[in-house]
Amino acid sequence: MVGKTTSSTGKYSWTRKSHHLKTAQRPRPVRTVMTRSQRTSAAGFFNGLPAEVFHMILDQLTVMDISVLSMVSKEITSYIVDYISTQAWRSKTIIQSFHNPTLLEQRSTLEHYRHLGVLFKRCTLLLPTKDRLKFIFSKFSQIPCFMLEQCLAPDCSGFSRYGVFLQTLIAGWDELECHRVFNFLCDQTNLLLKTEALLATKPGLKRHQELQLRLFCRKVLLDPCQNQPDGQFWLVQLLKPWPMVSQAQLLFILYGPLLNEGVLGWEDLVEGGLPHSYLLELAKAILMLFGQLQVKGWSTDSILSILEELIVIPQPWHVENVARLLVLCGSNLCYTFLASKALNGRLDEISRIIIYIILVCEKDGYHMSWAVKLVQQICKVFSTEPERFFFIQHLENMFSEVTREFFESSVAGNNFEDRETFQTLCILLDSSARFHTKLLHMFFK
Repeated sequence: MVGKTTSSTGKYSWTRKSHHLKTAQRPRPVRTVMTRSQRTSAAGFFNGLPAEVFHMILDQLTVMDISVLSMVSKEITSYIVDYISTQAWRSKTIIQSFHNPTLLEQRSTLEHYRHLGVLFKRCTLLLPTKDRLKFIFSKFSQIPCFMLEQCLAPDCSGFSRYGVFLQTLIAGWDELECHRVFNFLCDQTNLLLKTEALLATKPGLKRHQELQLRLFCRKVLLDPCQNQPDGQFWLVQLLKPWPMVSQAQLLFILYGPLLNEGVLGWEDLVEGGLPHSYLLELAKAILMLFGQLQVKGWSTDSILSILEELIVIPQPWHVENVARLLVLCGSNLCYTFLASKALNGRLDEISRIIIYIILVCEKDGYHMSWAVKLVQQICKVFSTEPERFFFIQHLENMFSEVTREFFESSVAGNNFEDRETFQTLCILLDSSARFHTKLLHMFFK
């Protein structure tokens, strides 16, 4: 038993040793580690599908669903870029029904182009700005309603849809990228060449081209802006390439009074006073430029120079329109504009404007104390008492002169215009009484 056991133990020991040696000689399996993106990559799944099948899947998704899917991986983004580059997708998704839409269709189309902006923003995220723009604009450059002077429909909403798409696309982009967008857009639409040709002609001579330029710049670049700095940036980009006189003319084309006939009121501002509603948009544009100056190379002097040129295009405006525009622009700009004239010794000019500002306050229902405070501020521009007295003397003499002009005009005939002039004369006399009452009240306080 003992010998048997020993023999068995020896055999067992030998067997274990032999087995151990064999195991040591085998190559051990190499363990690989997969990242989470490798384990969950959707590209691995879609690689096994024909492109036609993948496109059929994408056909069932909304634009926003596709935009979310494009952020999964580079491979998926590449597939989606190929998909939205097809003529079939463009024909189905890039809606071009911009004429005579119902209110519901307008809202639907507006939201659709906002979603398209998100899609193109996301699926081109990894491309350089130049390549992004080239890819994106290639999908929209053939649509007539998105291009200058290619759509003749009077009620076309194409520009506004293009604007919503563009502003959604570039939201959050830095200033350098936005400069590239502007330059690319100019190249695509010949914007600068068309603007130059228009500014070289007499104001009002090419009415259709003026309206087209106004609609394109307003609907695509300016109106969709959500805040003042963005609007200021695009407006300055449009104005900067041109000399000061042309900047004023372009500003009028973009924001000047649009009459019921759908034409700009160039001559109407020269011939007589217009209601404040006609000048409201122009005042807002000037204030947008005059606001917090965040654009390099743009200053208060730039805005004042444009304003000086603006009020003489195509000829010197009726003084009431100048006064009303300044009132709409508010205390700060109005004072800055008049003070600069006072420092240059143009007392007759600013006295006449102030008289009409007082008249506008009475006509449009503004507090007369506003005009009194304005005069007080301008008085402080002058450093000595004799200079202040000389200014007040000019102002009072101008009251008499303007009153006499209205009186002489009203008694010259008996037609409707003369009756209107007489009514304005009465308003001027009332405004004079209110102004001096407020002025004396503040003096005796």
